[in-house]
Amino acid sequence: MDDINTCKRQFLEYVEIEKGQSLKTVANYDRYLTRFFTVSNIKTPTDITDDVVREFRLYLNRQSGMKVKGQVAATLKKNTQNYHMIAIRVFLKYLMKRGVTSLPPDRIELAKLKERHLDLITVDELNRLLHAPEINLPTAEGIDKTKLLRDRAMLELLFSTGLRVSEIASLNRDLDLSKDEFSIRGKGEKVRVVFLSETAKDAVQTYIKNRKDMSEPMFISLAKNNTRLTSRSIERIIKHYAIMAGISKKVTPHVIRHSFATDLLSNGADIRSVQMMLGHANIATTQIYTHVTDSQLRDIHKKFHGKSK
Repeated sequence: MDDINTCKRQFLEYVEIEKGQSLKTVANYDRYLTRFFTVSNIKTPTDITDDVVREFRLYLNRQSGMKVKGQVAATLKKNTQNYHMIAIRVFLKYLMKRGVTSLPPDRIELAKLKERHLDLITVDELNRLLHAPEINLPTAEGIDKTKLLRDRAMLELLFSTGLRVSEIASLNRDLDLSKDEFSIRGKGEKVRVVFLSETAKDAVQTYIKNRKDMSEPMFISLAKNNTRLTSRSIERIIKHYAIMAGISKKVTPHVIRHSFATDLLSNGADIRSVQMMLGHANIATTQIYTHVTDSQLRDIHKKFHGKSK
């Protein structure tokens, strides 16, 4: 009879090596499965039954969530509960593939989630944000000017490409700017092509030209010996310029990514193309942006419906 911990170790090696999942994804699978096996006292694959999974779901649903503004959420978020279920389902698929007797993976159902709410900024707010670093450029000197040029290049690049914050943090300065596109390795080690607007290309070229160092990263901390900016540092920079631009909403790099997607869709791009540019594995993830095309349909209905009456 297979020991569950041996099965788990072999599964984690499988998803890392054969499926090419990132180390972060492997670590998440490990954490969720370990929690399930410990709470449910799973010793072998045959111990995983419908009743055991149902009891574990009840356990998750009754757990208090993370602290938010000093308050502990009443329950674990539904999407966090689903992450546990997804890990169990993928594990069961692996067992089935190996011919190990256990619960069929299709017995694992996910909790229904509320429709995702997008944090969006208006076109005017976006323009103010993109131009915020330019306010002090005419009077900036030396390292301050380089910092402003860095931040302007970062903002333009985020909006031009729709990159995730981790992806823009990973860029190096040897980016080939002779082309209007470049490849980026994103989630799950998947490579996709993103595109540069002329504005973004000019901003990056100007920033690189003003750099005095030889550091490899594209975006560096000028206060910390030219080390690569972290995702958290980039988030703080975006927040700083959002405040400077007079935007009261919470603005993050992901909000700019939302603006990138909605800009494409509102100007006629098809959702499959936007899916590819965002690097979404599943088009269902991209469909959160269909509110843009929905509003266009409403405008068309108002304009053309019932005119013959």
